[in-house]
Amino acid sequence: MILLTGGSGQLGTAIRSLRHDLVAPSRAEFDLSRPGELSDRLALIRPTAIVNCAAYTAVDRAEDEPDLAMVVNATAVGALAEYAGGAGIPFVTFSTDYVFDGRADSPYVESSPTAPVNAYGRSKEQGERAALAAHPGALVVRSSWVISATHRNFVTTILERAATGPVNVVSDQLGCPTYAPDLAAATLAAFDTGATGILHLTNQGPTSWYELARTACNLAGIDPNRVRPISSGEYPTRAARPRYSVLGTERLPDLGLSPLRRWDEALESLIGAVSRLG
Repeated sequence: MILLTGGSGQLGTAIRSLRHDLVAPSRAEFDLSRPGELSDRLALIRPTAIVNCAAYTAVDRAEDEPDLAMVVNATAVGALAEYAGGAGIPFVTFSTDYVFDGRADSPYVESSPTAPVNAYGRSKEQGERAALAAHPGALVVRSSWVISATHRNFVTTILERAATGPVNVVSDQLGCPTYAPDLAAATLAAFDTGATGILHLTNQGPTSWYELARTACNLAGIDPNRVRPISSGEYPTRAARPRYSVLGTERLPDLGLSPLRRWDEALESLIGAVSRLG
């Protein structure tokens, strides 16, 4: 039985819809903020593989809680990977485009050097290192700008706000939106091939938050002109964000895996799913 942590989140929910040979304990039952308790829980569950979707993802709050972010995103990940390595079972965990500084002008690939600019990114970078050090056969999937129809996220928030009036959105940060169901399917495909190491999985094509918001509104039948572009300087945040965090891949072809579809095609599926849900 595969142990799935973070099973109630965007990605965990998408994975649960695709695989049923899973046990997905709640956060209260399996809390990564208390890594010292994980070994006892793992001994009871005795998983045949571990897929870790749990994470500390509050990017701005991590500036004030860097130790907690590091415990959840690095210490606990290392503990899970160590158990999996000792048991000889597969281990998958997830990382982020925020491990990069955003100074590039072409897509970051798996071998690009990391240089995070905020506490969240540093915790995820350390989690990558901890996983691979503890379990050489670990798979670390980096993704970005995860969106879905099942949970509150950037797209659902924009649709809610733009439905009643104008909304300002940053236009000078570029990345790759990734639809959680697509990421889940691609991750499971990579898992089934026995892939190890770092792998980038995102929907194809770079865009800005502004263009993502306009496209989402247009697809949802909301006037896209309600979305107004602003600069990062006009929208200060507690944590610095990389201006360019587009992820590319140099590994998918060698693994025999197909690239994910374009982000705007995936967004159309998301909007359709939102409509059906609501």
